[in-house]
Amino acid sequence: MAAYSRSQLLLLLWFVPLCGFGSVLGLKAASGPADPPNPPVLRPADPPGKDAPAAGASQPRRATGWKLSEEEACREDLTRLCPRHTWTNNLAVLECLQDRREVRNIMPLSLSQLLWNYKLNLTTDPKFESVATEVCKSTITECNEEERGRGYLVSCLVDHRGNISEYQCNQYITKMTSIIFSDYRLICGFMDKCKEDINNLRCGSINIGHKDIHSQGEVIACLEKALVREAEQQDHVRPIKEDCKRAILRVAELSSDDFHLDRHLYFSCRDDRERFCQNTPAGEGKVYKCLFNHKFEEAMSEKCRDALTTRQKLISQDYRVSYSLAKACKLDLRKQRCSLDTNLPRAREARLSYLLLCLEAAVHRGRPVSGECQGEMLDYRRMLMEDFSLSPEIVLHCRTEIEAHCSGLHRKGRTLHCLMRIGRGERSTSIDSVCQSALQTLIQSADPGADYRIDRALNEACESVIQTACKHIRTGDPMILSCLMEHLYTEKMVEDCEHRLLELQYFISRDWKMDPLLYKKCQGDASRLCHTHGWNETSELMPPGAVFSCLYRHAYRTEEQGRRLSRDCKVEVQRILHQRALDVKLDPELQKRCMTDLGKWCSEKTDTGQELECLQDHLEDLVSACRDVVGNLTELESEDIQIDALLIRACEPVIQAHCHDVADNQIDTGDLMECLVQNKHQKEMNEKCSVGVTHFQLIQMKDFRFSYKFKMACKEDVLRLCSNIKKKVDVVICLSTTVRNDTLQDVREQRVTLKCRKQLRVEELEMSEDIRLEPELYEPCRSDISRLCPNVNFGNAQMIECLKEQKKQLSQRCHQRIFRLQEAEMTDPELDYQLMRVCKQMIKADARNVLQCLKQNKNSELMDPKCKQMITKRQITQNTDYRLNPVLRKACRADIPKFCQSILNKASEDSELEGQVIACLKLKYADQVNPQLQHLHPWCHQNVQNARLYWFAKCVYLYCTEVLNMLKESKADIFVDPVLHTACALDIKHHCAAVAPGRGRQMSCLMEALQDKRVRLQPECKKRLQDRIDMWSYAAKVAPAEGFSDLAVQVMTSPSKNYILFMIALGVCILFLVGLLCGRITKQVTRELKDR
Repeated sequence: MAAYSRSQLLLLLWFVPLCGFGSVLGLKAASGPADPPNPPVLRPADPPGKDAPAAGASQPRRATGWKLSEEEACREDLTRLCPRHTWTNNLAVLECLQDRREVRNIMPLSLSQLLWNYKLNLTTDPKFESVATEVCKSTITECNEEERGRGYLVSCLVDHRGNISEYQCNQYITKMTSIIFSDYRLICGFMDKCKEDINNLRCGSINIGHKDIHSQGEVIACLEKALVREAEQQDHVRPIKEDCKRAILRVAELSSDDFHLDRHLYFSCRDDRERFCQNTPAGEGKVYKCLFNHKFEEAMSEKCRDALTTRQKLISQDYRVSYSLAKACKLDLRKQRCSLDTNLPRAREARLSYLLLCLEAAVHRGRPVSGECQGEMLDYRRMLMEDFSLSPEIVLHCRTEIEAHCSGLHRKGRTLHCLMRIGRGERSTSIDSVCQSALQTLIQSADPGADYRIDRALNEACESVIQTACKHIRTGDPMILSCLMEHLYTEKMVEDCEHRLLELQYFISRDWKMDPLLYKKCQGDASRLCHTHGWNETSELMPPGAVFSCLYRHAYRTEEQGRRLSRDCKVEVQRILHQRALDVKLDPELQKRCMTDLGKWCSEKTDTGQELECLQDHLEDLVSACRDVVGNLTELESEDIQIDALLIRACEPVIQAHCHDVADNQIDTGDLMECLVQNKHQKEMNEKCSVGVTHFQLIQMKDFRFSYKFKMACKEDVLRLCSNIKKKVDVVICLSTTVRNDTLQDVREQRVTLKCRKQLRVEELEMSEDIRLEPELYEPCRSDISRLCPNVNFGNAQMIECLKEQKKQLSQRCHQRIFRLQEAEMTDPELDYQLMRVCKQMIKADARNVLQCLKQNKNSELMDPKCKQMITKRQITQNTDYRLNPVLRKACRADIPKFCQSILNKASEDSELEGQVIACLKLKYADQVNPQLQHLHPWCHQNVQNARLYWFAKCVYLYCTEVLNMLKESKADIFVDPVLHTACALDIKHHCAAVAPGRGRQMSCLMEALQDKRVRLQPECKKRLQDRIDMWSYAAKVAPAEGFSDLAVQVMTSPSKNYILFMIALGVCILFLVGLLCGRITKQVTRELKDR
C-alpha cells in the first residue's frame, strides 16, 4: 500500500510539467538556467461554487486509505459504471469516470466538483516532486539545474521523455497527462494565456461547474479550430494572441504521444478506433497514425474525420504536434541544420512544409537521412497530397476555385487534382496566380515525383498500368513516373491515369528539381551553367522552366560551341524532352509565350500533339516570342526526332524493319528522320507515320535550320552565298542555282562545298517526292489539283505525275511551273522521283546519263515492265518539246535556229512547242530537195552540192544525231511521236484497238493498214505515216551499226564499198609487216647459237 501511495503521489505531479511549457508557454527552456518571469500558478480560474467547500471538507480525510468510492456523490455512478476491482484504486476510478461516455450527460454537479477538487489537490501536493526525483533517477541528471518547488523539474522531464527508459518514470508521465488533460483548467498557465481568447471566441465556460468534466476538452478543440481557421482566412476578425497560440500548439504537442490526451478527438473517435485500430496500442502516436490512414474510409464517422483533420492542420503548422515525426527526425534535423533559426520567425521553422523541404533537400543532395525519418516523411507527404485542407495557403488562396469547380471532392486527393487540372490551363477555366503558386509550393513540399505512391489519386488511377507496363520497376522508384510518361497515349494507358499523370506532370515540369533523376544527374551542370540555388531555395527572378530551358540549350551544343552538359545529364535532359513533347502544357516557356497564339490559331486543336503541330503550321503568323520558342523546339526535333514521341510510336514498325541501326544510336543527328523519309513508302509504313513524317517535311520547308543535316552541311555556304534567305526551299534554289551556274561556266573551283552539294542533292530528291514540299509549284496548282486530281495521293510523286498527265488541261500558271519542273528533271533525271523509284533496280550506282541509258536498254529482256512503261512516258514527254530533250538540244543547237526559227519566234519562254521543233527537224531531215541544202551548215552544204544523198544524211547525222534516235524510238512505239500519234489516234482506235502498244506492234498495224487498199486511213494520218516511212528508210542508211552483222551490211551497201575494203586490207597488211619486223628484232640470237 505504501508503494502504491508513493506511485499515486508521483502520478499526481503531472501538473508540474504542464506548468513548465518551456519556450512555448513563455517559461524557460529545460536547459536554460534562468528563472522564467512570473511563472503561472496552477489554480482554478475562479473559486468553486457553493458546493465546493463541502467537497473540500473531505480533503483532511484524504490520507492513506481514503477512497473515492466511499464518497456518497461518487458511489452510485461508480457502482453502475466501473468494474468492482477498480474501486480500491482512486486513479483507476478517476480514469473510469472521465473516460466513460455515459457519464458525459448524466454526471451530477456534486460529482463533477468532487473530481475537480480531488485532481486539483493531487496536482498541488509538494510531495510529488521528491517522488519524481526518486522514480526518474537517470533522466533527472539532465534536469538538475531546474529550480525545485516551482514545477520546472517535471516540465524538464516531459521535454526529455524520449530519453526515459525506466518503466515507472514512463508510467508517471503517462498517468499525469491523463489527469491534467481531462480539464484544460488544470493545465498550468493555460488559463492565464487563453482566458481572454476563450471568452472572445465563445469556446465555453471558464468557471467550475458550468461544464461537466467531459466537455472541457471541447474548449481546447474550439481554440484549435479557431487557430486553424485564422491561418486559412485573410481577414482576422478576432485574432488569437500569440501567447495563446503557442499554448495551444504546446498542448497539442504534449498530447501527441497518446490519443487519450486529446479529449475531444478521443471522444469523437472512440468507436472508429475500435473499428479500424483495435489492435493498435496507445502511445508514441500510433493510434493517431492509424486513424489518419483510415480517415477517408466510408465507415469513418464525420465527427472523427473532422477531429483528425483539425489535428493534421495543427501538424502542418508545427511538425512537433506529431510525436512520431518529431521523434524519428530529431537527430536528422540537427544534422541537416533544419533546427530553429533565431534570425527567422519560429512559425516558418516549425512548419511541416519547411521540415519536409529541408530534409528532402538533404536526400536529393545524397546526404544521409535515417530510414525511420524518411518513412515518417513519406507518411506526411502522402497526407498533404490526400487532403488539400491541411495546407492553409490552398484554403486561403484557392477558395474561389474550389467552390466553383471542385466542391464535393474532398477525399483521396481529388480536390487537389481538380485544382491541378484547372491550374494546368484548361481553356474553359482559369486560376489565380496566387493559388497557382500555393499549389506549386504544396507539391514541392509533398514531392510526389520522388515516389508516386505519395499521390493517392494517381496511385489508384494508374495501378493497372503500373502492374502491366512498369512491373519491372521496383515499387516506389522514381522511374515509375517516367515509365508512365513513356506509355502515355498508348494502348496500355487508361484515361483516368492519363489525366492524373498530366495534372501532376504539369507542376513537376515547372520546377526541374521535382524530377529526382534529373536533379541527381544535373545539379552540378545546373549550378555551373545556369546559376541555380539549393533544392529547397527558390528565386522569383528565375521563371518556371527557366533552368530546364537552360539545360537543354546546352545539351545540343557542339564541341566547338563549348560549355556542354555532362553525358549523364544530357541523357536525362533528352528523356525529359521526349516525354514532355507529348503536351505543350508540359513546356512552361512554350505555354507562357504562346498562350495568345494557341487561343487564336489552335482553339479547336485539342487532340494529342495537335497544338504543337498547329503552332508549327502557323509559324509565320505567330508573335515573335512564340515563334522563337517554337522554332527552337522544332530545330531540336530535327536533330533528335525522338523528341516527337508520338511520331516515333507511330513509326515503330518502319523503324524496326529499316531504321533499327540508326534508332539504336544514343545520339541522333538527323539520321533517323532521313531514314524515315527514305522509307516513307515501304509496306511497313502506316498512315499515322506517313502523315507525321510528311508534316515534319513540310515544317522543314519553313526554315533551313529545321533540317539538321542540311543545316550542318551547308551552314557556312548559306551564310556566304544566301545570307538573307531563311526558307529552306529558297535556300535550296539559291544553292542549286549556284552549283548549276558554276558547272555551266566550267569554273575551276565550285563555290558550294562538296559536303553541301551532296546534302543538297538529297534535299532536292526529297522535295521532288511531294508537291507540297515545293511551295512555288504547289500554290499555283492548288485549284488544278482539286479539279483534276482530287483523289490522288500527294506522296510518292503521284500528284506531280497526275498533273503531268493532265498537262494540257492545266491553268497557265500551273502549266508553266510543271513545264519548268519537267525541264529540270530531264536535265537531271535523278530529280525525277517516279523514274528513280520505278527503275531503281535497273539503274546502276555509277550511271551517268540515267535516262539516256534507260532508253538505250529499253527493249532489253531484263528490263522491268513498269520501268519500261515509265521510260516510254518520259520519251513522249521529251518529244513534246526539244527543250525537254537535253541531248537533242545540245546536238542540234546550231541547226534548230536555222531550220525552225519561225517556230521559235512565235513561242513564248514558258509555253510548250507541242513537238513543232522536233517535227521541223524530222521534215528537214527527210527533205531531199536541193534548194533546202542552202540552209544547212557550210560543211553540209559543200557535201550536198556534190549531189550525194549519203553525205546529206551524214551531215545531218553529225550535227543532229539525236534525230536518228528519235526516229528509231518512234518506230518502236507510236506514243513517242506525238505528231504522228495525234494524227492517227482515230485510226489506231478503229483498226488497231486490239493490238497492245510497245515493240512497234501498233506501228506495224498502221503500216499494214496503209498497204491494204481496203482500209481507208485519215488523210492526215496517211500523210504523216508515209513521211515517217521515208524518214526511216533514210535513217536506216546512216544509222550507226548496232552489231557486226549491221556493220557488214552497211559496208557492202555503201557506195564506197571498194574503198572501205581496200583500206581494211591495207591495214591488215601493214599490221602483218609491223609484226614481222618487230618479231625479228626482239628475237635476235648470237652467232654461236646459229653455228650449232
